[in-house]
Amino acid sequence: MHKTHKTKGSSELYIGLMSGTSLDGIDAGLVDFSDGRIRLLAFHYQAFPADLRQQIHRISQPGQPVLLEDYGALDAQLGCLFAEAALALLDKAQIAPSAIKAIGSHGQTVYHAPAGCHGFSLQIGDPNRIAEITGITTIGDFRRRDISVGGQGAPLVPAFHRAVFAQTGQTTSVINIGGIANISILRHDSVLGFDTGPGNTLMDYWCQLNTGLGYDAAGAWAGTGRVDADLLKQLLDDPYFRQPPPKSTGKEYFSPAWLEQKIACYRYCKAEDIQATLCELTAGSIAGAVLEHAADSTQVLLCGGGVHNRQLMAGLAKRLAMPLLSTEEFGIVPDHVEAMAFAWLAKQTLHRLPGNLCSVTGARVPVVLGGIYPGR
Repeated sequence: MHKTHKTKGSSELYIGLMSGTSLDGIDAGLVDFSDGRIRLLAFHYQAFPADLRQQIHRISQPGQPVLLEDYGALDAQLGCLFAEAALALLDKAQIAPSAIKAIGSHGQTVYHAPAGCHGFSLQIGDPNRIAEITGITTIGDFRRRDISVGGQGAPLVPAFHRAVFAQTGQTTSVINIGGIANISILRHDSVLGFDTGPGNTLMDYWCQLNTGLGYDAAGAWAGTGRVDADLLKQLLDDPYFRQPPPKSTGKEYFSPAWLEQKIACYRYCKAEDIQATLCELTAGSIAGAVLEHAADSTQVLLCGGGVHNRQLMAGLAKRLAMPLLSTEEFGIVPDHVEAMAFAWLAKQTLHRLPGNLCSVTGARVPVVLGGIYPGR
């Protein structure tokens, strides 16, 4: 039996649903925005079955043909799974669906290619099904409206980072390390943000290929290898890292094919040495972005799954002199940040407020993001 959550004044409860480029599962966060505060009331994680991960991976491979019937079926299946995650979250919190203003569902990105006059970013996880199954108004398809006004459609979390982590009179950098890593640079009068490059995606791929495991837990395998300096230099010499912001990227660019091409002349390297080098690639590209664009940062806040990789954290600490802090020290567990961000973006949309930052995405104007699918 659901209990109805009670707050002082008008209730402002939203759910954020997030599935990132690591393809591990769905993060669901219940967020209370009542009285101008931002509080996480409950969190639920729902892992993807292995066969579903394979389907998503297959459908999102660059250059590969996709059958529309497979695309449509996976879109519907994921919509049902996102809805199940939202209902499981409400059951855990003992809150009725009728108490929720809206769900913000990021969906699962299957292709991100924002460049050019016909640029796009495509997420699946049918919001119609989420709205129908839960009965809750659902907001989805957040990225394409920003692209329609010349933006990258990503990253979208810096606006939320500003709302929760900005420090008066200080420059704070927030690093989110998912499959792709992104940075938010919060100054007293401006916000800059962009994708720094690969986060976990290449490490996950190489670990799966060579060990059969989905990821390198705590960076333990990378810790057994030695960084190949020549290979690292070759990886960091990619033009993306020199490209000025605004910029965004994805697994379409930093793909298995990209890695295989880069390591073609380094077959003498042991598999664990390549893993160690990929870990340093992520650390080096993130640190390079901080030093080039936010060297005045008084602190760097870290969130996303990459914070659990001790080898990666050590690589960042070696390269950056400023304090590296978990977002948990500011009240938000690193694994919860993105789900909360899409609850916040849903609130922005429902209140007809812009969700993008032109200084981040390069959009010509601020816009209200996403489509609204009314609940019952």
